[in-house]
Amino acid sequence: MSEQIFEIPASTKAKAWIDNATYLKMYQESVDDPKTFWDKQAERLDWFKKWDNTLDWDFNDAHIRWYEGGKLNVSYNCLDRHLETRADQAALIWESDDPNIDKHITYNQLHDHVARLANVYKSLGVKRGDRVMIYMPMIPELAIACLACTRIGAVHSVVFGGFSAEALKNRILDCEGKMLITANAGIRGGKSVPLKQNADAAMEGTGTESCIVVKHTDDYCKMQSERDYFWHEEMAGVSADCPAEEMDAEDPLFILYTSGSTGKPKGVMHTTAGYMVYASMTHQYTFDYQEGDIYWCTADIGWITGHSYIIYGPLANGATTLMFEGVPNYPDFGRFWDICDKHKVNIFYTAPTAIRAIAKEGDELVNKRDLSSLRLLGTVGEPINPEAWLWYNRVVGHGKCPIVDTWWQTETGGIMITPLPGATRTKPGSATRPFFGIQPLLVDAEGNELEGASRR
Repeated sequence: MSEQIFEIPASTKAKAWIDNATYLKMYQESVDDPKTFWDKQAERLDWFKKWDNTLDWDFNDAHIRWYEGGKLNVSYNCLDRHLETRADQAALIWESDDPNIDKHITYNQLHDHVARLANVYKSLGVKRGDRVMIYMPMIPELAIACLACTRIGAVHSVVFGGFSAEALKNRILDCEGKMLITANAGIRGGKSVPLKQNADAAMEGTGTESCIVVKHTDDYCKMQSERDYFWHEEMAGVSADCPAEEMDAEDPLFILYTSGSTGKPKGVMHTTAGYMVYASMTHQYTFDYQEGDIYWCTADIGWITGHSYIIYGPLANGATTLMFEGVPNYPDFGRFWDICDKHKVNIFYTAPTAIRAIAKEGDELVNKRDLSSLRLLGTVGEPINPEAWLWYNRVVGHGKCPIVDTWWQTETGGIMITPLPGATRTKPGSATRPFFGIQPLLVDAEGNELEGASRR
C-alpha cells in the first residue's frame, strides 16, 4: 500500500459541503444521538405525513424500522417536487452504445414518461405490493420502469441484462414476479444481445402474467398474444395523470438479488424511507454534488450501485445523471473519456477493474480528450490498488480531482466507508473513514473483537 498522503485540493475545500471539523461533529452526533441526527437528514425528503418514530432497532430480534408512521413516495421525491424549479433541466442524459446517439430527458419529460407507464402498469393489473421484474439494457426505459413502480407502490426487481434465462427464471420464481419488462434486444460493443428470447425461456413455467417489450433495435422478437405488449403501443394512448401513491415508510421499495457467485442468489429487500434518505445523503456528501453538476456513474442498474447512484440518489437531489449503454472499450478504450468530453462531465464514478484495463492501454487515449470539466473521481465495486489509484489521479484527474474510494452497498443500499472530498486527506488504496452512523469493527475469524481495534 502506498504511504503517500494527498491533501484536499484548495478548490474542493473552498466549496465542499463538509470540511473536516463538520465531519467530526456530524459523525459524533450520528453515533451519540442517532435519533436527532437522522431526524435532521430526513428533512431532505418531502413527506405526505411526518414520521412518529425515527428508529426502532432491536439487534437481538433482528428487526430495524426507520421513520415509522411516515408517508412519502419515491417517484414524487425524484420527480414531482423538482418540477417547479427544474422542469426543463436534464434529469437524464443517455449515451448509446453507438457513439453518435444520445438523448437528453428533462425532469418534466421524465415525469411524463413515468406517470404514463405507471398507468400502463395499472391497466395490466399491477397493483401496490406486486413484484415487477425488469430485465433490460442500460436505456432510459430502465430508469422509467423502476420509477413507475415506485409511483404506484409496486416492488421492482432488476435483473442484470447479462444474466442467462435460467438466472432470470430463478429470480422470477423466488420473487413471484407478476410482470416482466424487457427489450427485444440489447447492444453491447456493437453486438446484439437477445433479451426477449432469453425472457421467453425464463417465463416458461412461472406465474408471469404480462410482459412489456421495448423495441430498442430492429431485431425481430416473438410476441405472445394476451401476454406480451410493446412499450410504445401501450404508452401511446395512456394518460400522463397518475398521482403518486402515499407509501408507508417501511413499505418494500425493491428486491435486488446477490450475484450467486458464492451460492444461491439471495433477495435483499430495501424499504422506502430509510433507503431514500441514505441514498440521497450519500450521493450529496460523498460526491460533493453541487447544483449544475453533470454526474456520471458507469455502473449497470442491475447492481445496487446503479439503483442508488444512477437513479434514486441523484434524482432525489435534483441532479443530472448520465446513463451509458455500452462498454469502456468500444469503439476503443477511450470511450469513457469521449463521453466525459462530449457531455462535460464533472463527477465520474467507475470500477477499479475498468481503470486498470484502460491504464494498460497507455496515457494517450486519455490525453487527447478534454477532461478539464472533471472535478471529482470515484471508484466502486472492489478495493483499488495503489498503482491504479495513482494513475487515475495523475492521468485522468491531472492531480486536481479528489478520489472517493467507496466501500459496501448491496446489503446496506449505500456507501458505508469513504473519504469525503472536503474533509478527508486520501491515501492510495485506503478507503479512509466511516460514513455517518457507521461504526466499523475489526474481528477475527470467530467474530471476536480484535484487541486494540477501534470503531473509529
